[in-house]
Amino acid sequence: MADKKLLVVLGATGKQGGSVINSILGDEKATAQFSIRGITRDPSKPSAQALAKRGVECVKADLNSKESLIEAFKGAYAVFAVTNFWETGSAETEIQQGKNIADAAKEDNVQHLIWSSLINVTKVSGGKLTGVSHFDSKAAVEEYIRGIDVPATFFLPGFYMSNIPAGSLNNISGVYNFSNPVPNNTPIPLFDSYRDTGKFVKAILLNREKVLGKQIYGATDYYTPDRIISEFQAVKTQDGQGGAAIHIPDEDFKGILAIGNMPEKAREELLQNMKLLYMFGYYGGASLKESLDLLDEAPTTWKEFVEQEPAWAHLK
Repeated sequence: MADKKLLVVLGATGKQGGSVINSILGDEKATAQFSIRGITRDPSKPSAQALAKRGVECVKADLNSKESLIEAFKGAYAVFAVTNFWETGSAETEIQQGKNIADAAKEDNVQHLIWSSLINVTKVSGGKLTGVSHFDSKAAVEEYIRGIDVPATFFLPGFYMSNIPAGSLNNISGVYNFSNPVPNNTPIPLFDSYRDTGKFVKAILLNREKVLGKQIYGATDYYTPDRIISEFQAVKTQDGQGGAAIHIPDEDFKGILAIGNMPEKAREELLQNMKLLYMFGYYGGASLKESLDLLDEAPTTWKEFVEQEPAWAHLK
């Protein structure tokens, strides 16, 4: 263990952090180079204990406490950092948490900070879309990290495939329609966060010199709504038939979100998030090629996700 580099993973029991741990532990080359310290709020909970049994050192830390992060990062060569905007719904809180992470990484002389980031929608849209706080807050932290000269790479996860079964592709009218407030030719960078975050982060770790200072886009491909529904139907050849991609009005989209008692501010934020897709592009129109070329294993395709998705396991 002593000759291995220490990788600290924040959110170790979450989707992104858990995926990173799974990828490192499942790769011979990576496990030969890195030991893992997983950061969690409660190392005694079953999910953390399960990681400990796999050889992960589980440590308690609080993103709101820079001092606890400095302690947690001691001896670290690399840190994978992810925050959860939706836990508080506060951009100010997320930005401060990100700054705490960055300051702690600098204090501990971390050689590679991997920040789970997103684009600044307000800037990319020229001020037309100012309400996508969960993007802008992460972008603000990225800007801060660049400003204090911490060696860093910025990982930008795409549109979560896992949000689709729970939301816009469902059987409300007797058939499975994919209903969204975007044109049917809109490019959407789909991403399986649980299976694939680790594939990208592992590639970032193993290619440090090549990716320092860069943004790496975490997505399998750009899919249009038409392609999403057609590939769903290609997998679910019986129960998936008869539906279509449907471009619904903005207010209908917000009305659907309201069914779950989502606050108006959050509904407007998600609507503007969808507008970003067709007005300016999720990644501002950037190509995925350079990011995908880093991978040594293929990312999950939409068809593969449909085949493996538990919510659709009963469909033929």
